[in-house]
Amino acid sequence: MSEGALLSFESVHAVYGKKIRALKGVSLEVRAGEIVALIGNNGAGKTTLMKTASGLMVPESGRVLFEGRDLAGLAPHRVSRLGLCLVPEGRRIFPRLTVMENLEMGAYARAGAPELAREFDHVLTLFPVLGRRRGQLAGTLSGGEQQMLAMGRALMSAPKLLMLDEPSMGLAPVVVDVIFDIIARVNKEGVTILLVEQNARRALKAAARAYVLETGEIAASGEAARLLGDASVQKAYLGL
Repeated sequence: MSEGALLSFESVHAVYGKKIRALKGVSLEVRAGEIVALIGNNGAGKTTLMKTASGLMVPESGRVLFEGRDLAGLAPHRVSRLGLCLVPEGRRIFPRLTVMENLEMGAYARAGAPELAREFDHVLTLFPVLGRRRGQLAGTLSGGEQQMLAMGRALMSAPKLLMLDEPSMGLAPVVVDVIFDIIARVNKEGVTILLVEQNARRALKAAARAYVLETGEIAASGEAARLLGDASVQKAYLGL
């Protein structure tokens, strides 16, 4: 792990069942303060990588380190308490709870913390629509509002590193603009971000560095701007 790396994968292999090898010796790192994009086609292993980082999957071999600590054997709630938080694909909000109750669930590990009221105010400043919908059942929100709620809930845990899995999926372009503006703002406020995004062009424009994942292996990596201009990346992922 290089100096400044917040999250690192060291030759990680991950398997579903006995046959499906989802990650094949993946090594990567996310440095403190960065936005790092992870792009690749469906089935490339992007979601598996995030599940492995968050404790939802146990790697077959290799190491996942967060702030130099090996996460092997840690349950997801313990990983989250270290400051590594996942906003999963599909949002996974609690539809029968209100907006405020969902946000409170994000802060369950910090109950009683003196700064909690300030965190609520901050999240509602980032996502004003959630303030207007605070008493509304989360399941009745629009897709974009649900994505904002999922992100807001994660931010209530005061993460050091926020992992976003397909935050723009199924959203209208104008809502995607809002989501990416908030991603940039949260990063400027000090939260490191690992971004998995099917919209490769948008992800590469938002990120400082990026990795390309193909069938469970890192196929390319480097500065996001360079990958955005790479002919092979353009052909495979940008439709050029």
